[in-house]
Amino acid sequence: MIVDERIVTFINSFETQNSEILEKIEKEALASHVPIIRKEMQSFLKMLLALKEPENILEVGTAVGFSALLMSECVPADCRITTIENYEKRIPLARENFRRAGKEDQIVLIEGDAAQVLKELNGSYDFIFMDAAKGQYIHYLPEVLRLLDKGGVLVSDNVMQGGEVIESRFAVERRNRTIHARMREYLYELKHTKELVTSILPLGDGVAVSVKNSGRTG
Repeated sequence: MIVDERIVTFINSFETQNSEILEKIEKEALASHVPIIRKEMQSFLKMLLALKEPENILEVGTAVGFSALLMSECVPADCRITTIENYEKRIPLARENFRRAGKEDQIVLIEGDAAQVLKELNGSYDFIFMDAAKGQYIHYLPEVLRLLDKGGVLVSDNVMQGGEVIESRFAVERRNRTIHARMREYLYELKHTKELVTSILPLGDGVAVSVKNSGRTG
């Protein structure tokens, strides 16, 4: 928890319920210890989608499909959502959840390693949601930038690693040092890439919101 838990509880107390199917999927995921986006991040994502009104969404990291379904309920029916998942045990669950929600025609799930899948994708997306293996974000970034429209929005979730990313590498367990270094590098690139205007926010477990511009500085 990187934000005072009392503040988060207070903010979340104002939230309204999601659709019946989303509420069911969220309860099932939590009961099975499958990570899904936090309540405050759900609200933030809905707001960003309302502002942007995207036509083509790309999600990196499907899990059981909760966030893809959440996004599908916040955009017009003709908005296409493409989502990528590599964990074989979760893919059939996601497909079944899309079926349960009647979203099979709107959401396309691509199976495979995102690093390879991203290279094979063509076209462009005006909204990209990054919520996959945190140590891979930096490796995904070049292809994500290629696929992101000018004026498009990139949302990168869980960038603070429970607050660990702010610590010295020597204060981090040895087994976590690689992901720690890669996430710091990723955040640096988001802030220093001329194509992007980025804000890093202490929301949920940290979120970075980037907009792709024309490359102007200043």
